[in-house]
Amino acid sequence: MSALLQGLMPHLMVAPILLPMLVAAVMLLVGEGKRAAKLVLGMSSTLLGLAISVALFAWVDAHGAVAYLPGNWPAPFGITLAVDRLSAGMLVLTWLLGASALSFASARWHRAGVHFHPLFQLQLMGLSGAFLTADVFNLFVFFEILLAASYGLLLHGSGKPRVRAGVHYVAVNLAASSLFLIGVAMIYGVTGTLNMAELSARLSGVGVANRQLIDAGAAILAVAFLAKAAAWPLNFWLVPAYASATPPVAAMFAVLTKVGIYALVRLWTLMFAGGPLAGFGADGLFVFGVVSSVLAALGMMASQRLAVQAAGGVMVSAGTLLAALGLGEEAVLGSAVFYLVSSTLASSAFFLLVDVVERWRAGATVVDEAPFLSATLEAQEVNLDDEEEPLVALPFPASTALMGMAFIACTLLISGLPPLSTFIGKVGMLSAALGAGGASAPVSARAWLFTGVLLGCGLLTLIALTRTGIRTFWSEMHRQPPRVRAPEGLPLVALLTACGVLALAAGPTMELASATARSLYDRRGYIKAVLGAEVRPPPTAREAGP
Repeated sequence: MSALLQGLMPHLMVAPILLPMLVAAVMLLVGEGKRAAKLVLGMSSTLLGLAISVALFAWVDAHGAVAYLPGNWPAPFGITLAVDRLSAGMLVLTWLLGASALSFASARWHRAGVHFHPLFQLQLMGLSGAFLTADVFNLFVFFEILLAASYGLLLHGSGKPRVRAGVHYVAVNLAASSLFLIGVAMIYGVTGTLNMAELSARLSGVGVANRQLIDAGAAILAVAFLAKAAAWPLNFWLVPAYASATPPVAAMFAVLTKVGIYALVRLWTLMFAGGPLAGFGADGLFVFGVVSSVLAALGMMASQRLAVQAAGGVMVSAGTLLAALGLGEEAVLGSAVFYLVSSTLASSAFFLLVDVVERWRAGATVVDEAPFLSATLEAQEVNLDDEEEPLVALPFPASTALMGMAFIACTLLISGLPPLSTFIGKVGMLSAALGAGGASAPVSARAWLFTGVLLGCGLLTLIALTRTGIRTFWSEMHRQPPRVRAPEGLPLVALLTACGVLALAAGPTMELASATARSLYDRRGYIKAVLGAEVRPPPTAREAGP
């Protein structure tokens, strides 16, 4: 396997971008009447993309960051793709969510509108490109690809709520994209490059000219990324959009806010983790993250709709990650990477579960006035309780047990309670924040505030979801068991199982997350891989053939 990977690298890096693009083009030619063929194409593409992402992660974990020059122009002049542990991990997460969401959609939701499958593939293409690009302008290009696909996916299924939420969603993201371009233009005007590695190298020098313009451009870029990460006060669009989207689309959208977080982590660690610009914007990221988490948790308390609470959980996790990045500690960032993966898997699973629960609540209610008054039962010898009623064990249907256990797991995961993986990520962040200065150093006020917000938001989230769970599952006892098809149950179980695996293998996975944080703060490996990418010589006349 390693020999095969060695032969395919570095060309394999472009596969997560080209594969969904080509499949989407083929789907447009197939026609809308052949949804079964499109589903087979989409699932094949998604599973293959997941396998490629896992292979890329295994490669960079063993060999370090790798860069690829698609146009064979040397960096920083040509387009450059780069993959390290962070980008490879985000690829695996994205394609895993894509496979789960597409499987869930295959049961019914992919028939709710036109062009679902091509848009889904273009969404995967844009996400993969955003994680792989090593150039800020190409990051903007892939942002627009994934956003254009998300506009269509948000409207999938039609309906007034989706159209209303879609208008807000499009308006906010277009404004954020405009700010993105303005920030990119300002940084390019000062530095003369948009290659991330070249930017890092130039801004790490002793003297940085036009410091104020760089700060202004970076601040405008940060506003664009914060809007896409749903940070306060630019997060009013997220809850209506995610709550009104169809469940498989919402499950895929769980990773969209993490694209904004990824962009902030990537550029902030490359540009402002060292040198004369070290620490720029850290206080702002921390404040935005804390306020976003608190308001999102209060919003979950104020709502009793599961879909709204699921969207609120996405905002709580995004705010937590922003605050962790704002602390500026390598150990905190390592645990935050672990928490990012766990919380995204949990949010995606919760959106899928919401569909099952809402269908179950909308189903027919069966009321039996006297279930134990039957001739066969009276003839049997049965035990009686204190009210002289027969004690008869009624088995739980498998679908009911799945729904109940999945809700408990999602509640624990989103609240960050033991023994599941988000709790481990939170404990890691708290341990690193409170012990950042060593045993003898006093704990900073920001660390205490971060601790209080993390614990308080977890408590508010637990109360909100527990209250909604009691109202949903215990308010009416006489309901038909939910009907859960295999394509719906399997992805839900798979996502929650992935969270369980992260908890059981917390040691090695946390080591991987810590190694990811170390490579982010030690930028030399990434810079060397990008700027040192070799240009392939042209083929000789003999190699080219007649």
